[in-house]
Amino acid sequence: MAAFNMIQCKLIGFRVLAVIFMVLIVSACAEVPITHREGLHLVPDAELVSMSFQQYQAVLEKSQLSTDARQTAMVRRVGMRIASAAETFLKESGAPGAIANYHWEFNLVHDDKTVNAWVMPGGKAVVYTGILKYTRDETGLAVVLGHEVGHALADHGNERLSQSLLTQLGGMALAVALQSQPQQTQALFMQAFGVGSSVGFLLPYSRLHESEADRIGLTLMARAGYDPREAIPFWQRMQAQEQSRPPEFLSTHPAPETRIRDIQAHLAEALPYYQKAIR
Repeated sequence: MAAFNMIQCKLIGFRVLAVIFMVLIVSACAEVPITHREGLHLVPDAELVSMSFQQYQAVLEKSQLSTDARQTAMVRRVGMRIASAAETFLKESGAPGAIANYHWEFNLVHDDKTVNAWVMPGGKAVVYTGILKYTRDETGLAVVLGHEVGHALADHGNERLSQSLLTQLGGMALAVALQSQPQQTQALFMQAFGVGSSVGFLLPYSRLHESEADRIGLTLMARAGYDPREAIPFWQRMQAQEQSRPPEFLSTHPAPETRIRDIQAHLAEALPYYQKAIR
């Protein structure tokens, strides 16, 4: 009888823990701008931003910054226009407090083999020279940076890092994980924010995250005065350079045809902002 009661107590204990866990998960959900989807954010913003600044400096120390003054100036000019549009968007969306988390910085890294760009929490961004042959001009670059800032505004990195902490580190808090398993945690962080292959394994965003970043990015670039319709030829250029790709259901990214079709569907949402910006 005592053994039976002990088993009952353990079962009740597990149920209580499960309920507490579910409450924590629900309370950690946050809404994605524009799409209004709720995502899991277990890592506090202050911890995330602090770590991102440290990792960003580490990336820059290992990288070779571009010495091309014209291209570097273009990256910073486009980046700050997108950043300004993002802050205006946050104010109008009723989230002006979130602006304090961003300390924008845009750098161009000389690496012609890496076709990538990323924005960490807090607004620290890197563009690799390898992507410039596809962006071609300021508007093409605005497609890329609008998309990457879209990932940041949607907290996709927090969502992916939270999922990794749950699945790979048993739901361990970020601060605890850094103390007990620093190398693995730092690797998870870099993967979560899509940092280039020069500093680690590049984990692609999910199809859902990519589609959300495309949609948010169109609005941001339009608000910044860049024609969102130019997103279509940019992705067509990206599609043309791919020799082969797996079927969409096997890929973590939208197939180019699907991505372009979705962008076309969201242009009506973004174009009024562009028309207002150029008046």
